[in-house]
Amino acid sequence: MNYKLDNVQLHDPELYNLIRREEHRQETTLEMIASESIQSPQLLEINACAFNNKTVVGALGGQHIAGSEVADQLISLTAERACKLYGAEHANIQVYSGSTANYAVYAACLEIGDQVLAIRSDHGGHATHGSSDNIASKMYRFAFYSVTKDTNLIDYDELERMAHELRPKLIVGGGNTYSQCVDYARIASIAKSVGAYFMFDMAHYTGLVAAGLMPSPVPYADFVTGSTTKTICGPRSGFILCKKEYAEMIDRGACPQIVASLHLQTMAAMAHAFEYATRPEFKRLMQRTVDNAQALCRALQQRGFKIVTDGTLCHLMVIDMRNRNISGKEFVQVLEKIKLSVNPVPVPYDPSPVRNGIRIGCTVSAQRGMGSAQMEQIASIIDRVSRDPYNETLLAECAKEVQTITEQFPLYGQYDA
Repeated sequence: MNYKLDNVQLHDPELYNLIRREEHRQETTLEMIASESIQSPQLLEINACAFNNKTVVGALGGQHIAGSEVADQLISLTAERACKLYGAEHANIQVYSGSTANYAVYAACLEIGDQVLAIRSDHGGHATHGSSDNIASKMYRFAFYSVTKDTNLIDYDELERMAHELRPKLIVGGGNTYSQCVDYARIASIAKSVGAYFMFDMAHYTGLVAAGLMPSPVPYADFVTGSTTKTICGPRSGFILCKKEYAEMIDRGACPQIVASLHLQTMAAMAHAFEYATRPEFKRLMQRTVDNAQALCRALQQRGFKIVTDGTLCHLMVIDMRNRNISGKEFVQVLEKIKLSVNPVPVPYDPSPVRNGIRIGCTVSAQRGMGSAQMEQIASIIDRVSRDPYNETLLAECAKEVQTITEQFPLYGQYDA
């Protein structure tokens, strides 16, 4: 990336070297972490704009600090673009991340000790959905529905049974490893039947929903939370969409209950990301992302890998590594040696305490311009390494192949064209 860091290099060479090393790592790594994407040069510039210098605290039009008139216009613009993109009645864009968005919804609609029903963390749920090591589990009473053993798809019958038994205040949908579409209408119906709110966490699917490649939860859920870091390829932030009747409640849940001073420079970048997501080139990028994921999934299955849910409809998939005699955690470490980045995750109903799955995402590969031919090559690399993971000669050969791919598809090549 060719942004200027001359003053940093002159006055803080230690920091300068770290920045350049991270640039080099990204450029030379096959980044297949499902929660990552590349911010465009425009977004990186916006993130460094004059809004960094301005502090605002409070609701739109009611800021507690003088000189906020332009900031208010920015907040309005960003929220309007979010609503237009997703067809929502109201958007809160004050939260700092997808996680913060979830906390804000909890703060808005729950009291301490209220019952919440969410998917199990080892079946795809996010840590903020009640994981035992997350603060949310200490504030609210979480119970968990599952995926079925035979299909690894959401067990809606169990969800409905538990909802009627527990009468939760909130039902949470969405997760970070689920690669299929969710039946929003059924969960909404279940929630309504027990008097519960329905929140859907679409952090991983924001770009795919914006591009119309996955169905939208907005017409069905009371609250929809999102991250702008993942498939929408934006800055490190989050947002909440809701119906107009909940707008004031959600805004109070966000500020002052969860956030205070707002990150205006990030809002500016979000505004651009939401606008860019309306363009035909963004839809083409998301289509390439899904095409790559499905091509990689097929190529892996042809080589004997077991894919959780037996396929994918989005940007990610989870491989069950148990038939390869290496844990997911160990395999991630081996792949890192050849500069191919993925992350370990649990496999549903795996009794082992070790994470035996790996999660693979295809957003960055699509942004770099890769296609089905490269997915076939990556599947071959993963297959060969999994069969002989500690063969140093093989690892060196595969590292060279990874290097060739990354050199052929520069990190910002699609933007520089």
